[in-house]
Amino acid sequence: MIDTIAAAQDHVRRREEILRKVREILIRDLKVKREPDVIDPDTPLFATGLGLDSVDAVELVICLQREFNVYLADDVEVVRKTRTVNSIIDSVLAEAGHVG
Repeated sequence: MIDTIAAAQDHVRRREEILRKVREILIRDLKVKREPDVIDPDTPLFATGLGLDSVDAVELVICLQREFNVYLADDVEVVRKTRTVNSIIDSVLAEAGHVG
């Protein structure tokens, strides 16, 4: 039971750290004009959400690859993995083998 609690706490800690870094990328590199804590992890990144466009998508993919060593192979995968901040976090954790 203690191992389960420790694993859950580690998972939450990792998600929070990735969330912090993704918010930082959005603000620093993609010039999103919001405070970090205001960026809801479930808000869509594109169109009516944060308003990112296709040029931003390319920049985001490059930033994610550089920051997290995550490889996004094709267009369909990129769209799915970058839909929201939470989907980015899930992808980073999956790449690192820390799902669940």
